[in-house]
Amino acid sequence: MKEWDYQTPYFVIEEEQLAADYAMLVQSLEESWGNYRIGYSFKTNSLPWLVTYLKEKGAAAEVVSDDEYALARYLGYSDAEIIYNGPVKEKASFEKVLLAGGIVNLDGRRELDWLEELCARFPDRTVGVGIRVNFDLEKACPGQTTMGEAGGRFGFSYENGSFARAVARVRQIPNARLAGLHLHSSSKTRSVEVFEAIARMACRLKEELDLTLSYVDLGGGYCGGLSGRPQYPDYFPAVSRILRREFQPEETALIVEPGISLLSKATTFVTGVTDVRDIGKERYVITDGSRFNIDPTMIKSSYLFHTVLHPDHPGQRRELEHQCISGFSCMEVDRMFSFRNGPELAEGDRIVYENVGGYTMSLNPLFIKYFPDVYIRRKGQLYQVRERWTPREYVANSLLFGQEKQTAAAVGKGSGDDEDHTDIKLRNPK
Repeated sequence: MKEWDYQTPYFVIEEEQLAADYAMLVQSLEESWGNYRIGYSFKTNSLPWLVTYLKEKGAAAEVVSDDEYALARYLGYSDAEIIYNGPVKEKASFEKVLLAGGIVNLDGRRELDWLEELCARFPDRTVGVGIRVNFDLEKACPGQTTMGEAGGRFGFSYENGSFARAVARVRQIPNARLAGLHLHSSSKTRSVEVFEAIARMACRLKEELDLTLSYVDLGGGYCGGLSGRPQYPDYFPAVSRILRREFQPEETALIVEPGISLLSKATTFVTGVTDVRDIGKERYVITDGSRFNIDPTMIKSSYLFHTVLHPDHPGQRRELEHQCISGFSCMEVDRMFSFRNGPELAEGDRIVYENVGGYTMSLNPLFIKYFPDVYIRRKGQLYQVRERWTPREYVANSLLFGQEKQTAAAVGKGSGDDEDHTDIKLRNPK
């Protein structure tokens, strides 16, 4: 089937590009540090095909909620293959990952309470944990951080002493061990300088608090897919040079948690033109894709894209100074970009958005249209790895009027309870 015959909109993941970017990541870590672990960020895009593909490549599952933990277990990850971060962990899954030897990075005071309770119940077990440190990255890299002087809201603050107090509390637990540091920080620039500052903080903490660590977790936030911007081989040699001041690869593993940097370049979103209309002074091009599909947080000011003109409309197209490319939704804000000095678009043409693998699928709303198809491209052929949702999928697990029921067993039951998360069966790609 020709690609023109596929119903738009749909996402396409280029398997060859994804494989190349993962290989670049592995090679740069291998050459720079040697002792490393890659944890794929589920929150960035938890498409089951993608998760299981990266699992086969050796990536651990980096999860930040009980739901993501349950998904990882459904998709074949053992508790030992999970990196558990974030402030909304559940106690049962928290304990399972720790007892299995997975990585848990403490993010708040209640998790210290849980650790004490767990260690008291298993006095013969030594439990290793990490702690997420919150520090003033803006001071080290002015103008580069996401939150600026307000600072981030995760982890234990270095500046006010709560991080040092958390370390002291872990040390007071006879059978607990501080195994690692988690230093993920969000930045606007994703520069090498940001990660050098993170590495310097890891060294500073080791020296000040006399830490012996099994791992340093840099988190994610790397660039990916854009020419002229840093790539994996730029980050890790720079980080390695700084870390070697206090750490040695033979003793301390380097953990990275990539998401966008692995997926962006490999993923496109294909939309079709459904209508063209002139209103006032504007030429509107209506498409079956939406800003909600590719910019769900509504923060982008520009997009990487290319147009594909339908072969059934041959001949020279006149060039228009301005066309407003719009989405399908009823919200006026659903306008993607101004297409300037390009060929006049017509019904059936396609607009393909590039570098859209990160956060788009996981943040897509069920607003007016349901989730679109997802394909992978392998050796020039498209294989479907997720079918578009229909009312059948939307209504699944719901009750209709007159079918209401209340069951006490369902109230408060989370995926951290004694459920089996390994019984899902995935369909083969078409």
